[in-house]
Amino acid sequence: MNMSELTLGPVYYLWDGPKWRDFYFRMADEAPVDRVILGETVCSKRQHFIEPYVADVVERLERAGKSVVISSLALVTLERESRIVKDLIETSDHPIEVNDLSAIGLIQDRRHLVGPLVNVYNGPTARLLARRGADRICLPPELPFRSIAEIAADVPDVALEVLVFGRLPLAISARCAHARSKGRIKDNCQFVCGDEPDGLPIKTLDRQSFLVLNGVQTMSHTCQLLLSELKELQEAGINAFRLSPQDCDMTRIASIFRAMLSGSVGADEATALIGDAYPTAKFSNGFHHAREGAAWVSRAKNNPHAA
Repeated sequence: MNMSELTLGPVYYLWDGPKWRDFYFRMADEAPVDRVILGETVCSKRQHFIEPYVADVVERLERAGKSVVISSLALVTLERESRIVKDLIETSDHPIEVNDLSAIGLIQDRRHLVGPLVNVYNGPTARLLARRGADRICLPPELPFRSIAEIAADVPDVALEVLVFGRLPLAISARCAHARSKGRIKDNCQFVCGDEPDGLPIKTLDRQSFLVLNGVQTMSHTCQLLLSELKELQEAGINAFRLSPQDCDMTRIASIFRAMLSGSVGADEATALIGDAYPTAKFSNGFHHAREGAAWVSRAKNNPHAA
């Protein structure tokens, strides 16, 4: 299997500033990733937690040879948030990954990346975004492989990326269900989302695991894991794969994916190793196989971490 790029997506969760800084310091020093996306993507109220540490993190990552990209907010509902995005676009010295259409409108013809929260479901949309300046598009994680392959064939000159590890970002809202679940409102949330550094699991009325709350964001309960699928993605023209940070040993996760991409580890062994590195996770790959997202489609019959 040919070598491909590994991207580390932004931390979607609320981690306190020192934990956030130390996470990226370790990723800089130990993780075999090529590109790192930094910045608050989910909730603008969280930005002050990481702001004192951003410059040091960027310096550490770049010194380690990683490319740094700054993420924009995924949902802009306030004038203050509009100014945040506008200032980011006007002042950042680094490439920007846009996560909603308003940022794409503001960035105009400046070269940029498009994140997985933008709905790119077909080739014409990808071509339009490329004409507007997108150098790279991380496709939405709910796309089946057939759609990914069709988009890749339709836009061979656009770098495409697929999310291969992490809880899937499913929706984002102007209201905060995470705060409401703890008897608070968004304007007086007291940052209760920080109590769950890997998201707040929720269950159906009959106690079945369902989704995960992360502030204003709704995520999958299961963790996307595409390993056996890497080869067909590469053959379809995908040359970059995204790891979405979870509260686990992400340097180990990145090393396993790098070994898988280099051909030194097989899919079954890699799945078992990732299960050891993230033992609380239930894995899924259903969307890729045109199934329900929480499903696990496995060539190996005995996977203890399957959903």
